[in-house]
Amino acid sequence: MTFEHANVQTSCRPWGSHDLRPWSLSGNPDAAIGELRFERSETQAPDPALLLKLLFTKEKLSIQVHPDDAFAQTMGMANGKTEAWYVLSAEDGAQVAIGLDRPLTQSQLRDAITDGSIADLVKWQPAAPGDVFFVPAGTIHAIGAGLVIAEIQQRSDTTFRLFDHGRLRELHIDQALAVADLVPARPEMMPIHLTVERLKLVSCAFFVLERIDLPPEANWELQAQRETWGLVIAGDATIGSMRACVGDVFFAEADRSVINVGRSGLTVLLAYADSAPQPGLLRDLDDRQSDLPVRDLTRPDISSRIPVSVLPRSMEGRP
Repeated sequence: MTFEHANVQTSCRPWGSHDLRPWSLSGNPDAAIGELRFERSETQAPDPALLLKLLFTKEKLSIQVHPDDAFAQTMGMANGKTEAWYVLSAEDGAQVAIGLDRPLTQSQLRDAITDGSIADLVKWQPAAPGDVFFVPAGTIHAIGAGLVIAEIQQRSDTTFRLFDHGRLRELHIDQALAVADLVPARPEMMPIHLTVERLKLVSCAFFVLERIDLPPEANWELQAQRETWGLVIAGDATIGSMRACVGDVFFAEADRSVINVGRSGLTVLLAYADSAPQPGLLRDLDDRQSDLPVRDLTRPDISSRIPVSVLPRSMEGRP
């Protein structure tokens, strides 16, 4: 039975930000912080399967690709890296790149990495608050400037860079060629409401990412069967023994925690190590009715952009 208020580690990056509010008070006037990385407070516990980060970008990040499990294991690593992004805030014109904009051969990709034209061959698309992007291992990708992104991923730091905007860091051409998908990325899945309160954003072989929206002054029970990470993105509540507001993160596993929602309601990004949504994840303690049976209505032929009607409360009304 485990419930913990997660610890946070800051990482300085040349493309990061000096002001992380409202997500953190860890801003540094002398060094740009690019990542907040959340870890279990129980330091002797085994490493979790998943890693939760917040990314703050004032410049474009490198164009990169991650290996899948099979390739990573040939390099002596436990697993590869599939990830998903949830856009918390975005400046006007912010973009992300997911996959290539046309098919390439390995020879063409090598030439594009060598001469830098790969920056024009990835598929850039607008990014706005509430958008969700799924980045399977092997997908060439990049995050643009002016974004705050919550990232859930397999626990791996293995990154092969194809282009780095003149920062002179090492590129990993041979490794990138070995793992990169040479065709455009498949269309994203549309988020699906599992219940009134639960919105499934992404489900894959390694994790499920949901957004939970709870009404003001309500009382719920969270039943975390598997490794579970929660990030508060709007409102406030008491979750277990933890007083939680925007930016707070908790970890739970094989545990039940009561959620007493505050006056402004509560919105939480919830990621857990499973391949399909968990039935009975939430139980309404006010009327004793469990959430409805889980549906999985994945449609691979439509965009992942979330309709305005289901944006988080903290984002409603923003352009």
